[in-house]
Amino acid sequence: MKRSTERRLFDYALHYKKGILIGMACLIIAVALELAGPLIAKTVIDEHILGVEGNWQEVLIDDDKYTVPYDDSYYKRADRLTEDDQQIGDSATVFQIGTAYYFVNEEVPLQGERSVEDNTITISTSEDTMTFAGKRLSLAEVYPFFKPEQGPILFLLGLYMVLLIIAGFFQFFETFLLQKSSNQIVKKMRNDLFEHTQRIPINYYVDQPAGKIVARITNDTEAIRDLYERVLSIVVTSVIYMAGIFVALFILDAKLATMCLLLIPLIFVWMKVYKHFGTKYNTVIRSTISEINGNINEAIQGMPIIQAFRREKKTKEDFEVLNERHFTYQRKLVKLSSLTSYNLVTVFRNLAFVGFIWYFGSSSLGVGSIISIGMLYAFVDYLTRLFEPVTDIVNQLPLIEQARVAGNRVFELLDHDGENVVNDKVDKYRGNILFDHVSFAYNEGDYVLKDISFEVKAGETAAFVGHTGSGKSSIMNLLFRFYDPQKGTITIDNYSTQDWSRQQVRSHMGIVLQDPFLFSGTIISNVTMNDPDITRERAIQALKEVGADRFIEKLPNKYDEEVTEGGGTFSLGERQLLSFARALAFDPAILILDEATANIDTETESIIQKALDVLKKGRTTLVIAHRLSTVQQADKIFVLDHGTIKEQGNHDKLIDEKGLYYQMYQMQQGRRKTAV
Repeated sequence: MKRSTERRLFDYALHYKKGILIGMACLIIAVALELAGPLIAKTVIDEHILGVEGNWQEVLIDDDKYTVPYDDSYYKRADRLTEDDQQIGDSATVFQIGTAYYFVNEEVPLQGERSVEDNTITISTSEDTMTFAGKRLSLAEVYPFFKPEQGPILFLLGLYMVLLIIAGFFQFFETFLLQKSSNQIVKKMRNDLFEHTQRIPINYYVDQPAGKIVARITNDTEAIRDLYERVLSIVVTSVIYMAGIFVALFILDAKLATMCLLLIPLIFVWMKVYKHFGTKYNTVIRSTISEINGNINEAIQGMPIIQAFRREKKTKEDFEVLNERHFTYQRKLVKLSSLTSYNLVTVFRNLAFVGFIWYFGSSSLGVGSIISIGMLYAFVDYLTRLFEPVTDIVNQLPLIEQARVAGNRVFELLDHDGENVVNDKVDKYRGNILFDHVSFAYNEGDYVLKDISFEVKAGETAAFVGHTGSGKSSIMNLLFRFYDPQKGTITIDNYSTQDWSRQQVRSHMGIVLQDPFLFSGTIISNVTMNDPDITRERAIQALKEVGADRFIEKLPNKYDEEVTEGGGTFSLGERQLLSFARALAFDPAILILDEATANIDTETESIIQKALDVLKKGRTTLVIAHRLSTVQQADKIFVLDHGTIKEQGNHDKLIDEKGLYYQMYQMQQGRRKTAV
């Protein structure tokens, strides 16, 4: 059963679960420490700042820091009395009316509406109206009642500062570990993806523009990196932060916290709706980005042709079609994000505050209400904090959906059938090649080779000639195992090529293509291909053997001359010589020349021919040639026509037969005389 993209992304994260788990543990600790703030604030407000207002008991002596002297007596808050305190007299009450504090020498109810006139205090409730004789306290008299609270307030504020500092350290390690894990995950994914591209059969690249594949390895994995960074450092943080807030809300008031839980299904439904539309839009966007990359890559490589044939306007129009499609769907995504982002969070937050006010009622804001000022502060603080992570989660939805679609594209490439790279060494074969009734088609049923059979013995030079489309290059593609035949077998020294891995088959082969490709680096690195088994001395020797030293010695840095991508700073003939030296440096048992001399001048061709006369000894050489003059010395010449071998033999024999080869030779000789 095929796993979902989300599951596979999660599995990749498990490779670095240690760092993630430690980071999340640091996150939980940091969140817990930070969320202690409102609870500490509630304690400071209710128990210390507003705690002065309440019942006080007269005690016999001043025996601790909480005892307050007043009017030649000592008083202590009723909630702080201990068994050792010697109580005398009746309870007294200290409470606030307006900005003034009053002392009543008896226990007074704290609920109800308060008023004062000439030290007569009136407290009105829905059931009764009571009056008490009280005394207004001066500032000097009030201060002793607050003095015992200074120490605890300073301690709690100091504790909160310490907790924030500790939380800061844990937040640093949380951010560092989660970001590090995110980059490690994507690094592994890119390595796996690039490695897999080398296992995929060559026919996949025939149908896929290079720009699209590059986009999956670079752009799409970058989007996935954003996913891991956002999910691990923001979304997970927000979820844990919300969980901590809900825990704190349940500590304060379970009923109101339960009401706030309604926010979770709203967010879930919200994310489902966004996923439905966001996936459709992002699928088009990511696909269009790949097409844009492919279009740009093709335009840059073909710029000389575009400019030569004045096709700049048409090329621009083709690009604008893709760019317009990208713009259109990006605009749809922006509209979706605008509708389901900050504005919706604001609506939810306002509804939550309306519910909060409705729950406690207007009486909650009055003196002696069912909720304390500290509780009110803590609840408002937590509700405000609750919507911060909600906003963070919502703001990441576009990136999350974009990354999920990118993940689909990445895993689609990873799921493409590939073969394991097996580089186990095999003994160097002699080079006896046998094609036994081989038929091959690039597209099912459309055979380009039809029941081909031939043998080339070790050390022989065999040439394959024929008109374009006759199947010459297809034979080399099969021998090199770029493709496998649908029918028949191919053997080297009586071993079927399909019994070895593709890498083992090619381990003792060298090839020079008609259009040579050079990599960024130096001349030496292009010959050695950075293989440690190929020494610098061997590379230079190979270059000299093919005559490339004639132009290399004239370069400023000689053999260490920089090579740009594709080798654009060298002529076609020079690139061909470097490509030829690359093949020779590996000392192959089988050397394949695929139209290797088709596009070079006569002087360069003569240099290669001279090198070949020496290098052919002990090596099987297969030559695909368009110019018949280059294969006249071959031991065997196979003449192909429409995927079948029409004639075979050496040059003299084929000329004597006056068949297809003879006609081709006469045509080329006639062109040469006409050219002269």
